[in-house]
Amino acid sequence: QAQLVESGGGLVQAGGSLRLSCTASGIIFSVNIMAWYRQAPGKQRELVARISSGGSTNYADSVKGRFTISRDNAKNTMWLQMNSLKPEDTAVYYCTARWSNSYWGQGIQVTVSS
Repeated sequence: QAQLVESGGGLVQAGGSLRLSCTASGIIFSVNIMAWYRQAPGKQRELVARISSGGSTNYADSVKGRFTISRDNAKNTMWLQMNSLKPEDTAVYYCTARWSNSYWGQGIQVTVSS
């Protein structure tokens, strides 16, 4: 059974940093396209960053230069390093995996205070 578990969220002041982790089980992690999405209150869920099985990355314009996505296939783990956080980054962040099927984590809250 596939499972994605996020960790590392919390409350941080504007300008601070957080590192989110996503650990996967029950999937062939190395072949999956992994991504982080987020959903703020009253807004649609949006793609934050994506990393291919080969390590190619894509970012939303709003986080370019501030966030870095990475993965370690040997550890079945993906990270999102978030620097220079802004209040508008406040949202629930979701880890996703996609290959033949799509899987979502339960989400983790990130709150950035001004």
